[in-house]
Formats: sequence, C-alpha cells, structure tokens
Amino acid sequence: MSWIEWLTLAGLCFVGAASPGPSLAVVVEQTMKGGRQQGIITAIAHGLGVGVYALLAAVGLAVIVQQTPWLFDGLRWLGAGFLLFLAYKSFTAPTQIGADDGHPVSSRQGVVIGFLTAFLNPKLAIFFLAVYTQFITPATPLAAKLGMAGVSAFVDALWYLVIAMTVSHPSVMSRLQNNAGKLQKVFGGLLVLVAIRVVI
Repeated sequence: MSWIEWLTLAGLCFVGAASPGPSLAVVVEQTMKGGRQQGIITAIAHGLGVGVYALLAAVGLAVIVQQTPWLFDGLRWLGAGFLLFLAYKSFTAPTQIGADDGHPVSSRQGVVIGFLTAFLNPKLAIFFLAVYTQFITPATPLAAKLGMAGVSAFVDALWYLVIAMTVSHPSVMSRLQNNAGKLQKVFGGLLVLVAIRVVI
C-alpha cells in the first residue's frame, strides 16, 4: 500500500470513530466518574476492541459474520443488552460524579466497559469489511493486513483519548459536574435509544 492509501484508510477510520454513538457516551461518562486516567483506560480498551474487529475483517473472517445471520443477530442482541445495562447504571448511579465523589470506579471497569462497548458491536465488522475491500487484494501480505488493523485500532484509541483529555480538563469537568444529574440521565437515555436502534 502507498502512503496515500494508508492516509485514506486512517481518514476513513477517523470518520467512523468520530461518528456519534454509544462509544462517545461511554468514554465521556467513564471520564466524568473516574477522571482523566479512567477516561484514558476506557479509550485504549475501546481501541483494542475495535482492533479485534479490524483484524477479523482484514483477514477475511468478518465475512462469516456477514453471511451467518444468526451469529450477527446474536452479537447484536448481546450488544443491545450491554447498552441497556450501561443505561441502567447511568440512571441509578449517584448524582455527584467525579474522581473524588466517594464512589471510585476501578481501572478494570474502564477496561471491561471500553472493550465490550466496541466488541459487542458487530456492525464494526461490517464497517471494516466494507472499508478494507477498498485496499485488500488477494496479493496483500499478512503484514499489511495486520498493519491496517493496527492503524484502525490506533486511530480509534487516539480519538477517544482526545475526548477523555478534553472532558477531564478542569474547566470542562467543572461545568460537567455542575450538571452531573442531568448528564447522567442524558447518557442513559442515549444508550437506551441506541440499544433500541441496534435491535430494530
């Protein structure tokens, strides 16, 4: 692949990552609950989850998901259930949020939530399959495919790292904390709507 193709791939991955959805809500919420470190952990874990699908698509296994409706539907329902669980947590969590709220979140929680938010979204496999068909040929070496998956994971993690760093800035965090209760309800409502959209 030429450097122009690599840049094009990175650009497409950025567009996909920057699209509003549950991932954004999850990274923002985790950052608000646990501070910058929690946001960074969640962002990196999400990038790893994206990398799994990117790797599957790059080596052609995403075709199995596309051609096996029951597998795709199963992942879709699991994803919707996970989003509803996150919505429930948002609705029932203490109103006061932040790193010093007396209800600390663990790094493990950030890893699990970040990874599963991406991993339980089978549409990522279809997205990468569609994108990678523009770059992969029968002659494409495995190293290039691995590189493509790495670029996809890196771009996703980098985007959400920027989000976490922005949200955790003191002035931004102060405004968010002043409206913590409303924001949690908004996050919960957004996740419910996305979950419904996933299964319809």
